[in-house]
Amino acid sequence: MKETTKFLRKKVLVLGLAKSGVSAASLLHKLGAFVTVNDKKPISENPEAQGLLEQGIKVICGDHPIELLDEGFQFIVKNPGIPYTNPLVDGAIKKGIPVYTEVELAYLISKAPFIGITGTNGKTTTTTLIHEMLERGGKNPLIAGNIGTVASGVAETAESYNNIVIELSSFQLMGIEEFRPSIAVLTNLYDAHLDYHSSKQEYAQAKGKITVNQTEEDYVVYNADQSDVRELVIHSKAEHVPFSTETILENGAYVQEGYVMFRGEKILSVRDIALPGKHNLENILAAVAVSKLKGVDNRAILEVLQTFHGVKHRLQYVATIADRKFFNDSKATNILAATKALTSFEEPVILLAGGLDRGNEFDELKPALAHVKAIVTFGQTAKKIERVAKEVGITNIKYVDNVEKAVPVAFELSDPGDIILLSPACASWDQYKTFEVRGDMFMEAVHKLN
Repeated sequence: MKETTKFLRKKVLVLGLAKSGVSAASLLHKLGAFVTVNDKKPISENPEAQGLLEQGIKVICGDHPIELLDEGFQFIVKNPGIPYTNPLVDGAIKKGIPVYTEVELAYLISKAPFIGITGTNGKTTTTTLIHEMLERGGKNPLIAGNIGTVASGVAETAESYNNIVIELSSFQLMGIEEFRPSIAVLTNLYDAHLDYHSSKQEYAQAKGKITVNQTEEDYVVYNADQSDVRELVIHSKAEHVPFSTETILENGAYVQEGYVMFRGEKILSVRDIALPGKHNLENILAAVAVSKLKGVDNRAILEVLQTFHGVKHRLQYVATIADRKFFNDSKATNILAATKALTSFEEPVILLAGGLDRGNEFDELKPALAHVKAIVTFGQTAKKIERVAKEVGITNIKYVDNVEKAVPVAFELSDPGDIILLSPACASWDQYKTFEVRGDMFMEAVHKLN
């Protein structure tokens, strides 16, 4: 761990726990800060807070009292999910107190360089692909961030020969000051998280912060097919490395005559790629660009792409049963994500969809239903999805109670050669705690068919 005296004998408030808050509080305590932790969950229901209390860290639970701002804190490290409209956060900003997320701490102590990946969609797949390619290429990668491992915990043990591959949300990036990845990746940009950000412009600016501290020694890998992304990187000082599925780019990654190319070099045939979907081809081009910049050989890249079938719950191949292929895309919690999944296949699709009703309709899904021969619906939005399906001429529609019951019904509706796809286009919270639980239930039901 790289030493920093930035927090030595400074009063720091860690706002919100979860994994990142626990890691941040423990790290700041080691760095000699006077740490106070504040979490909304009562101490009796908060084993994480109890553990920090045992380390000698001050803990205040059950509420976010605004009076904390009178205690003279010099820094605040907040959980990314806590919005900037929170009275404590808003009050701190007005007082001129720096408000960080845990990613900033990770950068300050890390001996290893960072490869940062952000964007609206494809972050997890791209992050995983980069990690797998660097691993296969002997580049000693570590994986961190939104993908499940806390960045500061990874950074504590990282050495200079490692590469920390980190998935970054807009929430995390809003709380950086010095964070500077040696390679920044911007996968794409769509409307998202507007319940957290005040506008699409604020959301885009948060994403763009991934490259704001980069220098001429760094690289920014970006989706050249999107004007919004090109606009975000236009002022970046880093060397620009674009990728495109539509245009030949001499200085980037692209597709030409059925081959993935990088700066004029033929890397592999598109036919050798196991992961389906045009949107995944974008993720692959980004990962190939990063891997080539880090000196990974083509054989290692090919080995990964021939065997990688997707991240769990993100257009994940589950099984082939009686010549039907099952895919788990439970992470498709909105119409855009479901559209990308549906347009990944040319075979007939049996679609499993439905979930939490957020008040929207599903007419935007209509163009993507061209290959759908039957739909199994569930959850609060079942009737809305049924209406859209009927309007595009789909007559084979079944309603069931949940995902587990949808699987055998979908199998009965299918024929050999069909795709059976869970891509709900909705959040899971009406029936399941998380999209991961929903996806696990789907996969368990699939394996029961054998």
